[in-house]
Amino acid sequence: MRSPICLKVWGEHACFTRPEFKAERVSYEAITPAAARGILEAIYWNPSMYWIIERLHVLQPIRFANLRRNEVGSKASSNSATKAMNGYAVTLGLIIEDVRQQRATTLLRDVAYLIEARIGLRDPTDQIEKHFNMFKRRAVKGQCFQRPYLGCREFHCDFGWVDGPLPKSQIGGTHDLGLMFHDVCFSPGSLDDFDVIESHAGRRLKATPRFFQATMIDGVIAVPPPDWPTTRLE
Repeated sequence: MRSPICLKVWGEHACFTRPEFKAERVSYEAITPAAARGILEAIYWNPSMYWIIERLHVLQPIRFANLRRNEVGSKASSNSATKAMNGYAVTLGLIIEDVRQQRATTLLRDVAYLIEARIGLRDPTDQIEKHFNMFKRRAVKGQCFQRPYLGCREFHCDFGWVDGPLPKSQIGGTHDLGLMFHDVCFSPGSLDDFDVIESHAGRRLKATPRFFQATMIDGVIAVPPPDWPTTRLE
């Protein structure tokens, strides 16, 4: 059954980094549910709703490319940021010439995907039609709050609303993609044990990455719902 929201996205390059590769980026073979959610949120998001990704269509053949990029070997220290907030004179910036490193990246090229999704409500008294109409209007007009991207911000993508028959994938057969990152699950934390602080409510939350066994059948990946018993990697 077709999902209410169908959005086509495409771009020249994409990199959905696998977490098991720490130093140099290696992309998954296809877009992840979390990356698809990020694209939808870049077009429309509201605190009273959330996105549920149902299916991901890989429309183009999977092609990899290799390149080297200038990155940095360290990041800004949180301790230094805390000291600066308390009035101490510390250096927060990084001197690029001292920490620059060239790292290899295995990315995807000439990609096109179809995202099938629906809207979930945090408030049961809210109306899905309101959010659906606002998203559709923005998608049809090409409007977005920030430029959507394919895994990395430098790999921006174009998008378009899909009406009528869904485009067919050029990939046939069944392909086992292995464990794929689904999304981050947030649960209540404590005063001393938390990962993030919720921006609009100020709650302390624990962040747990969740994975699922991804299988692509004729170019389509069925995504389990958010409450599916996915696999957790420590």
